[in-house]
Amino acid sequence: MIRPSRFENAIQKLYTAFHNNTLNPECCKQCAVGNILDNTDSWKHLSDQHGSTQLNYVGRVHQTLGRRFNGYTPLELLNIEAVFLKACGFQIPLHHKNSKPENPTDSDVLFNGLEAVVMHLCALDGVENVMDYTAMFKLKIPLPNKGQHLYSTCHS
Repeated sequence: MIRPSRFENAIQKLYTAFHNNTLNPECCKQCAVGNILDNTDSWKHLSDQHGSTQLNYVGRVHQTLGRRFNGYTPLELLNIEAVFLKACGFQIPLHHKNSKPENPTDSDVLFNGLEAVVMHLCALDGVENVMDYTAMFKLKIPLPNKGQHLYSTCHS
């Protein structure tokens, strides 16, 4: 299956950030969107609060003009970041009074965020979920004396 280049680039950047410990939900340059946009924080000017899905004036202008940042519209970027922050356990938009995970850079917290973002990116581009591991657990079990096969899927 051919995947859009924006999707492939975003997945690669997020994967690299996760494995290099440079994924940080509280930093505009190291969060999901910050990494997708090459560790820049210019995207934060599209909204008034980190984690908000509401475009501000600048964001609406860019959205209306059809601007794309590494392939993504301003609204898509804000939604990607919101998905990431929620999956990491943050109450959005980020604010010192809102709840957040005890250790935001814990690898389990970050993996939850990464998994949610990858699923969201797949949905945006109509790509089969690359994080779906259920196919790995499908077993082809031969039935005795029948020449048929029983397909089984592991369910929890």
